[in-house]
Amino acid sequence: MNKRQALIAAALATVCAANLSVAQAADDKNKEKCYGISKAGQNDCAAANGSHSCAGQSKVDNGAGDWKFVAKGTCEKAGGKTTPGK
Repeated sequence: MNKRQALIAAALATVCAANLSVAQAADDKNKEKCYGISKAGQNDCAAANGSHSCAGQSKVDNGAGDWKFVAKGTCEKAGGKTTPGK
């Protein structure tokens, strides 16, 4: 690949990444954190109680401090809470 092709590829990758970031931000406005509904290893980020610091690290199903993003207004219908449990 020559320098021109590499430059074009990098520019296209940057544009695609920027578009994904904008779409993600818009999508996040329609979502909320729902605690207590994630299955082991399927949480979206760090636990509220500090037991782990990253997505996919929950050890139990439906941990009170583990959360997943869900569509706004659907958390409690799914059996979760919008605030972390103890």
